[in-house]
Amino acid sequence: MLARKIRASNQKVKLAFGGVFASLNAPLVKLQCPEVDFVCRGDGEQLLLDLLANFENPQEVAGLTWMKDGQVVHNPNRPMERQLDQWPFPDRESLKLDFVESMPLDVPVILSMERFTTMQTSRGCPWPCIFCDIPIFNEGKWRARSPQHVVAELKHLEELGYGSVAFVDDHFLLQPKRIEAICSGIMEEKLSIQWGMEGRVDSVAQHLFPAMAKAHCRAMMFGIESGSQKILDRLKKEQTLAQVTTAVKNAKKAGIEIVHGFFTVGNPDETIEDMRATFDFASALPLDTFGFNRLCVYRGTPLWQEYVKRGLVRESTDWYKYFKCSEIDPTCLPGETINRVRQEGLKKLFLYKLIHYPAQTFQLLRRFFRFMPVRDVLYLLTKPFMGQNKGATKAEALSRAVEHADMKDAAAQLTQVADDMLHNVLESSRLERLRIQQAAEGSRELPMIQAR
Repeated sequence: MLARKIRASNQKVKLAFGGVFASLNAPLVKLQCPEVDFVCRGDGEQLLLDLLANFENPQEVAGLTWMKDGQVVHNPNRPMERQLDQWPFPDRESLKLDFVESMPLDVPVILSMERFTTMQTSRGCPWPCIFCDIPIFNEGKWRARSPQHVVAELKHLEELGYGSVAFVDDHFLLQPKRIEAICSGIMEEKLSIQWGMEGRVDSVAQHLFPAMAKAHCRAMMFGIESGSQKILDRLKKEQTLAQVTTAVKNAKKAGIEIVHGFFTVGNPDETIEDMRATFDFASALPLDTFGFNRLCVYRGTPLWQEYVKRGLVRESTDWYKYFKCSEIDPTCLPGETINRVRQEGLKKLFLYKLIHYPAQTFQLLRRFFRFMPVRDVLYLLTKPFMGQNKGATKAEALSRAVEHADMKDAAAQLTQVADDMLHNVLESSRLERLRIQQAAEGSRELPMIQAR
């Protein structure tokens, strides 16, 4: 719909789509949205430069999907670039944004009123979590910038007046020597910029948590997902509850100010007992902040492929959608049950934290009241204890409208694609994803060897 509005106002401007979803569904996106001239697959830095230089002959641009004589042209894949230091630092000064505010119980990267931005120091994650499309997008590889390049950008940001930065890496904690070099570089340059990151609980770099805290790492986020080992195994997290406990305790012991836990509810094969075990587990962990989100399934993930085989989703009609698992998977708890158990769990969790971790709770509240309006803090704290309100809020109504499959169906009707063409593209897309997945599974050992 956005592309159609742009095209209606300017017939000549070139439109290109990119990103994970576009990369994994490029031929389908091009067919469904003919207003878009190009779909760019994979890394965009060199691809965009090549495209700008070859508008008249895009056949030469690797990683590009486009249309010629009424047929979708899917140029060969672009080799994955490992030399990430070659790219200049992003131009952040072109946008009139001083900082980005993060919700404290969602993604609390930096709770600070300092000038804030994001930064990427590595790309990819080789682990096979069934709900994640990052391994497929990155062909199972992990690529990183050099420590010197990372420190140089942090120094550059500090000179521009930034006081905090969030590393948006999929897994920052993979290579200990690199982490140690980044921390040493920060200290040698006498930088004061604060930063936050995300990583796995089974990282072999946990002995470096004190060095990270000394180098102004203020926030550390872990994908914990569940307090049931059965559910962790179902999601193929390849981590244990003991590893979760060790990582969170090590982070707090090292002096990391904000340790956040991501949890999912509404998982396949999850019972009420599993959900309650998750909240009990979260209560026992010295987490500062936490989030409990309903698990969703996206095309390109192993879980989507499982659902296709089980007949729960159809590639031909659902490829551009995503679903809450509890809406389509009979092995999930009903949505009403999930919401009820989650509300009960949050009540117990808040009270447990208040009683058993009073100092930590006081510090967190002080931080909230310092950086958030009093009304917002009070609402945040009292919401789990409130009964069900009648009707949705404006924000919830908008969110549901965007997520709802019917709206996506209506958008899809803007463009009708012949069944035989759709079938051919779907089959080609399936084979391409299978090839990438096989390549990813064959390369999973490499990053682990590097980490050791």
